[in-house]
Amino acid sequence: MTFGAVAAVGVALGLGVVLTVILVHRTLVMELRDDAAQAARLVADEIVDERYPGAIPTAGLVLRLQIVERGTGEVLAASDALQGRPAMAREDDTNPDFRVDTTACGTAIGAGPGECVLVVGYEIDDTAYGDVLVLAATRPPAVLDNLLPELAFGALGVALLACTAVIIWFGVGRALRPVREITEEIHRITRSGVHGRLSVPCTQDEISELARTANAGLDRLEEAVTRQRRFVSDASHELRNPITGMHTKLEVELSDPDPDPRSRELLLTSLLADTERLEHIVADLLELARLDTSTGRERERVDLSSLVSTEFGNRRGRHTLRVHASGPVWVRGNRLQLVRVLTNLLANAERHARSRVDVIVERVGGAAVVEVHDDGSGIPEKDRERVFERFARLSESRERDPGGSGLGLPISREIARSHGGTLVAGHSDLLGGAMFTLRIPDAPRATR
Repeated sequence: MTFGAVAAVGVALGLGVVLTVILVHRTLVMELRDDAAQAARLVADEIVDERYPGAIPTAGLVLRLQIVERGTGEVLAASDALQGRPAMAREDDTNPDFRVDTTACGTAIGAGPGECVLVVGYEIDDTAYGDVLVLAATRPPAVLDNLLPELAFGALGVALLACTAVIIWFGVGRALRPVREITEEIHRITRSGVHGRLSVPCTQDEISELARTANAGLDRLEEAVTRQRRFVSDASHELRNPITGMHTKLEVELSDPDPDPRSRELLLTSLLADTERLEHIVADLLELARLDTSTGRERERVDLSSLVSTEFGNRRGRHTLRVHASGPVWVRGNRLQLVRVLTNLLANAERHARSRVDVIVERVGGAAVVEVHDDGSGIPEKDRERVFERFARLSESRERDPGGSGLGLPISREIARSHGGTLVAGHSDLLGGAMFTLRIPDAPRATR
């Protein structure tokens, strides 16, 4: 073997030793930081509702814990090892992750002369102590300086270990580091609410796909939470109005009873109307709850042309109703739900029409399409999506139907979606008013 080869082997062994030491050192440091981070998270969870009666209790190898007031840096609580000591670290306003990751040295933080500790902390809002910084610290190992000479004189085993370390470092280490970062970000988001989002790596691999999928899930969760809060608020408002009216009428009657039978009859009639409105609102809310939970109903083959002609062909209303159907248009769905959609659309059209309502049933491009036209004033383009919001009612609708709940069109759209279809509002070129278009995937009649 030439000198060059020997030198190459020596360099390889030396590089293996260095890489092994680096790997061991970084692994130990990461484990220590993880232990400190876990201890800090446990303290953060415990002070959400109450304070510690004394020193912060410790467990495991993490003996240095502090709760520091953000802004002032005042130590509000500490473990036994840090009683009377100043804060190990302060909040970092430049770090968008609300995490502290630093090193502190000296006897001021409970270490020996010339010794340092690894400090990990989290910024936590709305705890029993207020807005605070939770800190945890561990002492790094001091034995690495003694391991290097022993490892430097290793032979083949050290070389194999170095190769294994290189493979682990460049393979598993790099693969798992983004996962760890995503995990920490998810912990941060769960502490601060559903408004945060994960940073998406620009690697275009499975990790970036995982981050995008998690962000999409957070978007849907935030939308669902917002929608639920708005729905509960609107439902409470709509239910409170008739209940308040009934309560007021009964109080007036009890405070000054009117012996006139005619007045008593008018009061009872008014209370009955309020009760019916409450009944309609509750029924609509129950239907929405069933649709939101995707409660399945029996599906069958339904001819929409026959359904419209049978249910509404002889309908008697204030306006002329014309049904246009060129032949059978088959869909697979729940007959009662489809009737409810068409009833809501026709009732809405008759409420706003001047003299005429037209219904067109046809098959277009593999879908069954039902169009409901009226010759009313139409719907402004900016409000064509708003009419499908729950409890949303335009001023014209409130004037023409004061007792309505504002749930008819939202229920109709949810039924359309449950059938794999759509329901949209637009302008009627046929009559000049509004046009509602129901589109559901068709189910042609099977040939025999």
